[in-house]
Amino acid sequence: MEKKPLLGLCPIGKFVFSNEDAIRQKRRVQEKLSAWGVRYVDLDGVLEDGLVKDQGHVDTAVEHFRRAGVDCLFMPHCNFGTEGAVGMIAKKLGVPTLLWGPRDSAPEPDGTRLRDTLCGLFASSKVLVKLGVPFAYIENCHPDDPALARGVDTFLRAANAANALRRGVRIGLIGQRIDFFWTTIVNESELLQQFNVEVLPFDMVDFIKAAHDRARRNRAIYAQEVSDLRARYIVEGLEDDAFINVLAVRDQILALAGDHGLDGVAFQTFMSVIDAMGAYCIYAESQAAERFPFALESDIHGVVSGILLHRAMYQDQPVFLAEFTTRHPTNDNGVLIWHAGAPVSMCHPDETVRLGHHWILPSPLSGMLHFRMQDGPITVARFDGEFGDYRLAVGEGHTIDGPHTLNNYVWMEVNDWPHWERTLIEGPFIHHCAMGYGHYAAALEMACRFIPGLKAVRLDKDS
Repeated sequence: MEKKPLLGLCPIGKFVFSNEDAIRQKRRVQEKLSAWGVRYVDLDGVLEDGLVKDQGHVDTAVEHFRRAGVDCLFMPHCNFGTEGAVGMIAKKLGVPTLLWGPRDSAPEPDGTRLRDTLCGLFASSKVLVKLGVPFAYIENCHPDDPALARGVDTFLRAANAANALRRGVRIGLIGQRIDFFWTTIVNESELLQQFNVEVLPFDMVDFIKAAHDRARRNRAIYAQEVSDLRARYIVEGLEDDAFINVLAVRDQILALAGDHGLDGVAFQTFMSVIDAMGAYCIYAESQAAERFPFALESDIHGVVSGILLHRAMYQDQPVFLAEFTTRHPTNDNGVLIWHAGAPVSMCHPDETVRLGHHWILPSPLSGMLHFRMQDGPITVARFDGEFGDYRLAVGEGHTIDGPHTLNNYVWMEVNDWPHWERTLIEGPFIHHCAMGYGHYAAALEMACRFIPGLKAVRLDKDS
């Protein structure tokens, strides 16, 4: 599956002003998109000069973009704007839409102007609003200005994230939610009706039986993998038979995801599968999280959070369902990002992965992952809601030094932790959050424009 969206480039002109300059501006945009590695389809060879200049061009442009299967639409205004055509094309295509135009040059020596792009943008934006078309906008700037490159990148990531819920996702739920976790009670009907989120349940008894069968059939292969992992990691108190079972759990999760076309998985986590396998299966969950958004503790909203963030990241790196856990002991804007089951690829280069015991729930069983995670910029996101009111909390921070602790963790500094804390506490959010490396909050905030019924809440900005 292609990870980056296909952009429909729909250059807008008008019968007035300079047609030659409009063509020059269109070509500059094409050159920029190509230089940035953007996948796009334009109107060259479809309309005269590759420009929409008349309302009679609407159906031709819409049919062309539909055949191409564009995921989003970019409508640069190249000399003025044909606002009726802009509105109708965007309305009929119904994909995330971006509006921009190049900053106008100075008038010619005789006082005439080659284009009035800014004026045309005002007209087109009004029509989009009139027709109820959500759109994003990049400030009127020169094509070489950083604002354009940054704005196009943000828009493409936003469109990629938004299209996950606009087109629908399928989440596997392995085992039912246990009574311990009231925070992860969700309304599946609302998720399906409002956000096209299908939850596909799998019985834990059947899952355990299939995992045991898989362990038995592939014992020799798993035994070799166990030997290899013991050479790479610190493994404490985990017998070979139990370790083999953990690997079988991993492969059973991956098989269900592949067989059923799952976009993410929520897992009951404990205690049924742990007792049946004779080990905590956190390494299995970590390995699943390397491939797709994965949530412990039956957190379906956590998987949705991960899917949105993962799509904004173009799925280039894994995401991790972490927790806001405790404030930093000396930094008032620091917080511990912690949980179990982080992808091993997130391990700090100075750390060695350790599989050991559970320190919160003491047990003779082993299998918990312990390592500090890598440093870098971080984005966190939490999709949540109650009573039909759904929101996406997003914010950015960066890693900082902090005390050693157990399981998978990193200390993060944000701009104003008391503001974050109050916003999360006042709801409808919980402590779980999807986290990924890099800064994508602007893309996730923009994505909410294109997802009906979802409101963005910026944790790192005052409302």
